[in-house]
Formats: sequence, C-alpha cells, structure tokens
Amino acid sequence: MPHLHESKIKFLEEQANAVRQSIIEMLVEAGSGHTAGPLGMADVFTAFYFHILNHDPKNPFWEERDRLILSNGHICPVRYAAMAHAGYFPLEELKTLRKFGTRLQGHPHRTALPGVETTSGPLGSGLGQAAGYAYGAKMDLPAGRQVANKFWVYCFMSDGEQQAGNTWEAAMFAGKYKLNNLIGLIDRNNIQIDGMTEDIMPLEPLRAKYEAFNWHVLEIDGHNFEEIVNAVEEAKAIYEKPTVIISHNIPGKGIKEIEFDYKWHGITPNKEQAAKFLAELRTLGGKIKSEHE
Repeated sequence: MPHLHESKIKFLEEQANAVRQSIIEMLVEAGSGHTAGPLGMADVFTAFYFHILNHDPKNPFWEERDRLILSNGHICPVRYAAMAHAGYFPLEELKTLRKFGTRLQGHPHRTALPGVETTSGPLGSGLGQAAGYAYGAKMDLPAGRQVANKFWVYCFMSDGEQQAGNTWEAAMFAGKYKLNNLIGLIDRNNIQIDGMTEDIMPLEPLRAKYEAFNWHVLEIDGHNFEEIVNAVEEAKAIYEKPTVIISHNIPGKGIKEIEFDYKWHGITPNKEQAAKFLAELRTLGGKIKSEHE
C-alpha cells in the first residue's frame, strides 16, 4: 500500500465529496433507495477504491484482486459511485440506479456488474460469504504457506446486521480457523430503519463480543483517511486471527440537515432537497480545495 501523503489525502477528500454528490444525483433520479448509510460510508469506500484495494477497474476478474464483499447491500449507491469514479463504468450509468434492466440494482447483483463479488440483500449473510471465501483462499495456498496471501478478503457490514445470528456463526467460524486473510469493517453509525440501534437491540459491548470470538478489533473515525488506512495496515500485520474494524461513521455525513437522523436511512431526497444538498456538497468541495492550496 503506498504512503498516504498530504497530497493524496487532499485527493481522497475531493474524491469522497464527488462520490457524495453522485449518491445524491443517483437517488433523486431513482426516486427510491437509501441515503444516510451511503453518505456515511463515502470516505471508507473512497479510501478503499482509491488507495487500499489491490484491483484493476479495466480487468475486474483479475485472479489476484482483493475481494470486497458488501454485506449490507442496501448502501450500494456508495459502492456504485466509488466504482464509477474509479473507472469501472461510465459516470453517466449511475443515473440508471434501480431502473428496469439496469446493471445497478437496488441491491448488488454479482452477475450483473463486473467488480461486484457477491449478490447481497438479506442482512447478516455477508460475513459468512466472506469467511467461506477466505477459507477457500487458504486452501488454495501452497503447502506450508500460511502467512502470505494472494489477495485479501474484506467484508463491509452494517451495525444493525450484528443483530442477526448468522453473523455470529460466521464470526465463530473465522475465529476458529484463524482467517488472517479476512478483514471485516462495521459501519457503526448507530442507526437502522426503525431508530437507533441501542434502542432497537443494543449491540454494546460490540468490541468485546468480537474479541470473545477470537478476532483482533480496531476502532476508528470512519471519516479520517489516515485512521482508515492505518487500521488496514495494522490488520494486515495480524497473523494469528481475523481482524474487524469498527468504523464510527456519521449517517448522512456531508449534509448537516440529515446527519444522525435515522429517518433518512431508507428514504431519498426530492428534487428541491437534492438541489439544496448538492449545493452544500459543492460548497464543501470548494472549502476542501482552498484548505489544501
């Protein structure tokens, strides 16, 4: 992974802002979808697609590419936006989100869009898929090669789906088989469709739960690029167990009016709201540019 110097941080901040603008444009065009989660994960996805992942947008089936499995598929607008800005497909195609015949389904469809590793939708399934993938990758390694990996398996999850039992079956499996090629990341934004996670079904102590299942656990500010990158670098240095990164994110990040408001989990802005949100993001983009000059 290349060094994260100041000019690269500026680049990532600008890309994340562009990704957020694309999310708003996609959602208002679609008229349905999820807003808060995608905006909150824009910095994480930008860090991965523009700095962390070993991948090739022009060769999405490259055998040694890193695998990024998105368990909470409903936040796929942020994945699509990051992929388009990274060069997987034209930006214009983002406007087809959720439309009939589109490659950009409301939940990712593996065979529809090259670069999407799994079909996701039912919450709680992603970690099992990722653990199986990581286990299979270990089986493919030459005898005696236990540390170096051809590729890394990343699994992005929501915090709400930590309420699902099959997540913990997968966590137990990964801990047992010491899948050090598996790195999970939890979008800890504290909201779900009906309210705050700690009101619906409390998750804390979340860190202690994963540690009890033999995982290495890190906690970060999910809007700080240095923390995101450093956490992944540390995770890659852990050889005896899988790692999960608890990423503390602000739902609706970038749009002050909707930040931390769980009601925006599953709704989209209307045309007037979208115009207002885009103006706010463009102003923020100007500030990002001026701060680094």
